[in-house]
Amino acid sequence: MISNLDPASQQFLNGLNNISTRMTDAQRRITTGLKISQVSDAPDSISLLLEARANLSGAQQKTSNLGRVKTEVDTAEQALQNAVTLFDKVQTLGAQGSSDILTASGRADAAQELDSLLQQLVGLAGTSVEGRYIFSGDSDQQAPYTYTAGQANPVSSYLGSSSTRLAQHPNGTTFTIALDAQQIFDSSDPTTNVFHTIEQLSTALKANDSAAIQTANDGLAKVGEYLNNQLSFYGTTQNKVANAIDFGHTLEVQLQTQISNLEDADLTQAILELNQAGTQQQAALQSRARIPRTTLFDYLG
Repeated sequence: MISNLDPASQQFLNGLNNISTRMTDAQRRITTGLKISQVSDAPDSISLLLEARANLSGAQQKTSNLGRVKTEVDTAEQALQNAVTLFDKVQTLGAQGSSDILTASGRADAAQELDSLLQQLVGLAGTSVEGRYIFSGDSDQQAPYTYTAGQANPVSSYLGSSSTRLAQHPNGTTFTIALDAQQIFDSSDPTTNVFHTIEQLSTALKANDSAAIQTANDGLAKVGEYLNNQLSFYGTTQNKVANAIDFGHTLEVQLQTQISNLEDADLTQAILELNQAGTQQQAALQSRARIPRTTLFDYLG
């Protein structure tokens, strides 16, 4: 298209359009608070902005997941705290039962208390969080054990599976967050098997067998130490989860700052640019109005 305007007029209009574009851009930044609203606003920064947003979303999801992991780990740690307390009572009963002063009737009563403690430990092994049996490994919809009173071996075989659950740290690494009940209470090593040791002691007390009671009682200390080690695992895991959550929150702040630096407008600068452009527009229009205008009729007559 060929313009009918003279070069000076065309230059004036081009300049006026540039001023108008600057005013529109400044007004947009003031209204939205953003210096990037579309790709054309800052094509060189878009890839960095999209990457930062994706990283922020990932960090927020990992931190949210860790919140649920924390609930599970805290519950597991409390359950094992309770288990250690119950096993302390087992050791007390074992010491009492091994005394020559205790009668056969007294040992039978102690055995009955042991059976009750064993049932409570089985209950702790079946601790659940949000409908999941947290000590059943990957088979978390199934309670790890059942307890049938009155049987020689009242605790069933392990009904769960091994645990392969991992938590993802916001830094990209992973760490183990769970043990299964078989590891904790039903070790393949009889000398560290909580359930087997209590059953053995209860059977010896019921039989009033002093030698068997002493043998079972001698093994209690090692089992107690083993159970405390399982508790220590969850204490360590609690620290890992807490540190990961703190790291996640710090990372989120860093990414939010990065995003803000990339896309947030400098409102002071935008207001200044709007005022300057407005002043320039007014000056241009006033200057244009003062230009003399002559036509052919001005030279006739």
